[in-house]
Amino acid sequence: MYDKSEVIKKFALHEKDTGSPEVQVAILTNRINELGQHLNSHVKDFHSRRGLLGLVSRRRKLLDYLKRVGHERYSTLIKSFGLRK
Repeated sequence: MYDKSEVIKKFALHEKDTGSPEVQVAILTNRINELGQHLNSHVKDFHSRRGLLGLVSRRRKLLDYLKRVGHERYSTLIKSFGLRK
């Protein structure tokens, strides 16, 4: 289990930032990782699998937006999570 407030503090752009794309991607990535671990032990949990696909899709859209708007911010975020090559 991760602490959401720590994730927000780590990726926030300023003190009261909770909704920037970086913070949203960080929160989604942690939720995706937890759900992935759950699905490894509960293989037939198809409802959670569908939720996981929705989270991955939402993260994908946020990353596409960030790549389009601020490529430097995008590449920093990708390197911190190790999402792509």
